[in-house]
Amino acid sequence: MSDTDFAPSAPALPKALTKRAAIIDAAKRAFVRDGFAGISIDAIAIEAGVSRQTVYNQLGDKDQLLVAVVEDVSARSSALLMAVIATFPDKPDDIEAALIDFGVRLVGRCMCDIDGRALAMLMEREAKRYPEFYATWKAYGPGQDWPVIAACFDKLARNGYLDIDDASLATRQFVALINADVRLDAGPCQPPSDHSLREASTAGVKTFLRAFGARQR
Repeated sequence: MSDTDFAPSAPALPKALTKRAAIIDAAKRAFVRDGFAGISIDAIAIEAGVSRQTVYNQLGDKDQLLVAVVEDVSARSSALLMAVIATFPDKPDDIEAALIDFGVRLVGRCMCDIDGRALAMLMEREAKRYPEFYATWKAYGPGQDWPVIAACFDKLARNGYLDIDDASLATRQFVALINADVRLDAGPCQPPSDHSLREASTAGVKTFLRAFGARQR
């Protein structure tokens, strides 16, 4: 008998919450696939398996649906990021190896999060026509949790592992460097291979440490 045979069953979600989640998921897929202007409430309702009125009762009109999608994806992405940040190397024996491993986790689990990347593509595509939605996405989404990473880099600097004056700048450059050479051979909404992630993180961290590595310890 497997361990899962003893696992307690997950508590059932209230029906209204299940419908809301289904509507948000259907709207996310529809917006990314067809664009904001190219999709109707009726089409989203059909994809979610609910009535048009249920969509309005649960979330409102199409504008409110997009805001709900942005909030939902951003909240999930933030939760992923915080889980990865919890693994940030505190007092590593090998700073280069530790940062490479962290970079692999950060890009693989967060920066290449399929929902996040798909939403980013949608927002960038629709930014000119719907600047208010782009502003909403920016307010909830990219970079909002970076100060937490910056605090981690600042702690490494205070412990003598790095030589940085501006932890926020160092964080932005670290993220840019480990993302710079990630190969998306399967397409922008498909995860890169583990090999590609490690190659990109290794190259990025080596460059980062040439700029910010501790001069003397």
